Amino acid sequence: MRWIHFALPGADAGGYGRLDDEDRVHAVRGTPWGAHENTGQLLRLADVRIGVPLVPRTFYAAGLNYVKHIHEYAAHSGIAANVPQQADIGYRAVNALVAHEENVVIPADARQVEYEGELVVVIGKKARDLAPERALDCVFGYTIGNDVSERIWQKSDRTFWRAKNADTFKPMGPWIETAFDLENAETTVRLNGEPRTRFRTADMLFDLPTFISRMTRYLTLHPGDVIWMGTDGQSPALHPGDVVEVGITGLGTLRNRFVAA
Repeated sequence: MRWIHFALPGADAGGYGRLDDEDRVHAVRGTPWGAHENTGQLLRLADVRIGVPLVPRTFYAAGLNYVKHIHEYAAHSGIAANVPQQADIGYRAVNALVAHEENVVIPADARQVEYEGELVVVIGKKARDLAPERALDCVFGYTIGNDVSERIWQKSDRTFWRAKNADTFKPMGPWIETAFDLENAETTVRLNGEPRTRFRTADMLFDLPTFISRMTRYLTLHPGDVIWMGTDGQSPALHPGDVVEVGITGLGTLRNRFVAA
């Protein structure tokens, strides 16, 4: 089932709806992963503004989770490749989130901005101390993220506070899909319509059950949390006017234009 967070044109607030195969939005009250009921309102997808699928309670991110990306980034940066030995999680900031078709703003002093197309996992149930074989029980669905990074800042700053968390640096969407076949999924990133990065989505260094099991040994996951699962390949530097499309089999395509501040 596909869930969309939407608003009518000109409205500041919106709600959730089920998106059917005919691109009709069946509005509901409540959240898809919690209590909800149909409102009876039926809208065309073309008539609504797609919002960020959710503003997460906690925004987790699994960096360096594809081996090829680790080696390519190391070679590009002139450093030794350091493949992680365990599933360590990081965090991102919700202020950086923008929706499908919203602009990513390149700060005036940014010099090397790159994309990272990622699978995003949406948590639907409270979870603590999950064994790997039960880890996916807490997952509600999946969406797409573009983990935009300013690489000069990433190397020079003590933290990722601006390199990965500047306003608009985290496009996410366009919707949440509950039925997703990870094993047969492929991630493709297009730059101005041209395929630039393609990889098998499941080829992670540490898979989702490994991350969730390890995370819940020390912290509680809550409904509405998200986990971004990392990327593969290497991105070219982006410039104002560039359009990046991140597509994942079965999840659709997240599209955003990059503009100058």
